[in-house]
Amino acid sequence: MCNKKMNRRLTNPYVVLLFGTFLCVAAPVAWSASESGESFRAVATDTEGLQTEMDNIIFYYEEKVSETSFIPHELRELPVKRGTSTVKIKFFSIKEIDLKASNKEAPPVANVTLKDGKTGEFQLAIAGSFKGQSAFGEVELPATQLSRVVFK
Repeated sequence: MCNKKMNRRLTNPYVVLLFGTFLCVAAPVAWSASESGESFRAVATDTEGLQTEMDNIIFYYEEKVSETSFIPHELRELPVKRGTSTVKIKFFSIKEIDLKASNKEAPPVANVTLKDGKTGEFQLAIAGSFKGQSAFGEVELPATQLSRVVFK
């Protein structure tokens, strides 16, 4: 008897309509939150002093899985090392990044200034690049070749 009542409740058109309405309202909110549609604009200055203005800027790197296989990563945050931990500084909180070459094969050192004025010096956790759209097309600038990135 309990199963019959349960089946009747699940097939009730009002319950189905209510559930369908909930999906129509909640799904777009969940999709937009998961895609993190934030877009960032920045001006990057390379080590030769050339400035490039970019929209939709991301921090990009490829993770090597095997000799012929890589996994691409597109981040809207800057992964840096602080001691033995990795800190991911979100782009929305960054005002500017000053980069300087480090010794040997290590990734560059980043002096990060946040929008609230706080600063910190970190080593990049990954030798990635900044990618974005310029007026002339897609641009990829390796972090090792940059001296500054200013977020707008």
